[in-house]
Amino acid sequence: MLTSLRASLAALAALSSTLVLSATVQAQPSADDLPSFSTDKILDALNEQVAPWAAKIVGALLALFIGWTIAGWAGRRIRKLVEKRNLDQTLGRFVANLIRYLILIAVVLGVLGVFGIETSTFAAVIGAAGLAVGLAFQGTLSSFAAGAMLLVFRPFKVGDFVEAGGVTGFVQEIELFTTEIRTLDSKKRIVPNSKIFGDTITNIGAYENRRVDIDVGADYGADIDATRACLEEAVKTIPGALSDPAPQIFLKSLGASSVDWQVRVWCKTPDYWDVYEATIRATKMALDAKGIGIPFPQMDVHIDADVVEALGKS
Repeated sequence: MLTSLRASLAALAALSSTLVLSATVQAQPSADDLPSFSTDKILDALNEQVAPWAAKIVGALLALFIGWTIAGWAGRRIRKLVEKRNLDQTLGRFVANLIRYLILIAVVLGVLGVFGIETSTFAAVIGAAGLAVGLAFQGTLSSFAAGAMLLVFRPFKVGDFVEAGGVTGFVQEIELFTTEIRTLDSKKRIVPNSKIFGDTITNIGAYENRRVDIDVGADYGADIDATRACLEEAVKTIPGALSDPAPQIFLKSLGASSVDWQVRVWCKTPDYWDVYEATIRATKMALDAKGIGIPFPQMDVHIDADVVEALGKS
């Protein structure tokens, strides 16, 4: 019986293997059922899918090249126009760069539109990013706005001698964010435009003429009219001094140890420091020639004998 059971199980296993093999053979497709791929069909598929994108890519590259060329040409054209008409070079460079970047941005947005990218969404993203950056760089944007105002209103230009932002010197460069000033001792100072535009600006070399003011003290024992006459003769010998406007001798005040005068001489702005030194020299020599002293600050100490005696006894 056991032998008969083993034979039945073996026959059942053989039958199962035969059925599985038959089903596998039937499930496999025949050669006739396989799709046929020819070279023409592959080329047609590539032509339909790749050709439109290739044309767009070539057109986009061509548009970028043309836009870059036009932007550069426009910038150079504006700079030449500024130089030809003797306009402010700083403002000319600013306008040239601004127009160049605007052309490039317009070309890039046009190319993105060709590829189906919504430029309105792109602009919204840029706006949101700009807001975030603006909040993070408030001081920088303030300097940018101040730089734009300096370029528009032009309270000074390159080469002017100014006092701005707590710095005195010659303006070397006016940028969008900062202004470069060279001090009298040849130090390079970079001042934020927000500090310059938010404070008082003194353009020292804005006018053709400038006045030299020299304070001088005379001894109280000297005659006032004689002192005035002496100083009036002194200003006539100053080289570079202008006769119109005429020099002025001004009785300023009665100081602690001297009668204070002020010698006022006009000169051409480029000659200021030479006339300044010459005025001091002429004033001192004239007073010395007339025997009029220039007292220096001094203190008179009076000692009470009774106080000294009391301190000695103690």
